[in-house]
Amino acid sequence: MPAPLPLDPIAEAHRQWTAHGWGEVADGMAAVTSVMRAQQIMMARVEEVLKPFGLTFARYELLTLLHFTRSGALPMAKASARLQVHPTSVTNAVDRLEKAGLVRRTPHPSDRRATLIELTDEGRALAIQGTEKLNTEVFARPGIPEEHIDTLLRIIATMRHDAGDFDTGGAPSKW
Repeated sequence: MPAPLPLDPIAEAHRQWTAHGWGEVADGMAAVTSVMRAQQIMMARVEEVLKPFGLTFARYELLTLLHFTRSGALPMAKASARLQVHPTSVTNAVDRLEKAGLVRRTPHPSDRRATLIELTDEGRALAIQGTEKLNTEVFARPGIPEEHIDTLLRIIATMRHDAGDFDTGGAPSKW
């Protein structure tokens, strides 16, 4: 890791925003850039853990999604929806995972237009190994004090809900 900076660049940006007459939006700018920087930090930790497995986080997510299904297979369109990514991203991930022997494409049994992504035994084993390593090295210690995690999850869930990311239809959700 590089040495820490002698000042918080986001706090400095906030000061500059205010000095340039944008003080009324400086807090919002700091919130957005702070979340984006936190995402970069977390993603770097995750990618470092997954690299020895030859996986990116996107490929790991797809393997894990398939692992969690009853049959170990999903239509590509459903995988795209559940991962909340563009179908092209799923196609690219499947291409790489298929080359590595971790998934295979199979015809959908009842919809000739659809293709299933099916997890291989090797893919299932790798998903489990990657999860165990992530659980130990990242998820058990996410870099946030335990007493703040629930608050953070509630704040982010509110933002995601308000952005249309999910709608529980009035049913209570965890956060």
